[in-house]
Amino acid sequence: MAQELSFITQACEAFFLSLNEERYYDAHEDLEALWFPRRFEDDDEVKLWKGFINAAVCFELIKKGRQQASQTAWKTYLKYSPLLENLVTPHKELYVRINELIQNRRIQCPNS
Repeated sequence: MAQELSFITQACEAFFLSLNEERYYDAHEDLEALWFPRRFEDDDEVKLWKGFINAAVCFELIKKGRQQASQTAWKTYLKYSPLLENLVTPHKELYVRINELIQNRRIQCPNS
């Protein structure tokens, strides 16, 4: 259990750093390793990871000038981001920081 908590923390911290440095593809990869093996679970935390990944995809697509495709990824983020409100997890504070960064990044993105 402690090892899994550490893996989640490391992946999310790496995601936060990559996102903050505008390395959106890397951010996607940082969480993909965490999410992919558990993608079929009906778990709100896993779904939240999917939302975070899609936010990173949205920003990468904007960077590549693919505005319309970015909207699809953003809608997926919006679908899962409300799960954060009622999520009970030791990682809640970290997820709130990630979510705030995503929201701030979205405001800063041109043509979003």
